[in-house]
Amino acid sequence: MSIINRIRQYLTESWSELKKVSWPTRIQVRNLTVLVIAISFAVGVYIAIFDAIFGRVIEFVATL
Repeated sequence: MSIINRIRQYLTESWSELKKVSWPTRIQVRNLTVLVIAISFAVGVYIAIFDAIFGRVIEFVATL
């Protein structure tokens, strides 16, 4: 089997598999994007708060 035939077979099979995919709607993509941004922001705030707390604790312990 030549390289051209293998490439053609790969592309044909890939296209066939892509037709089976259940693609999200535009609204689902928007909602999930907003959700990811909100959770990322919340986790960032959570980490920043604990970083500040532990930073103060380490600073306090280092000055003893």
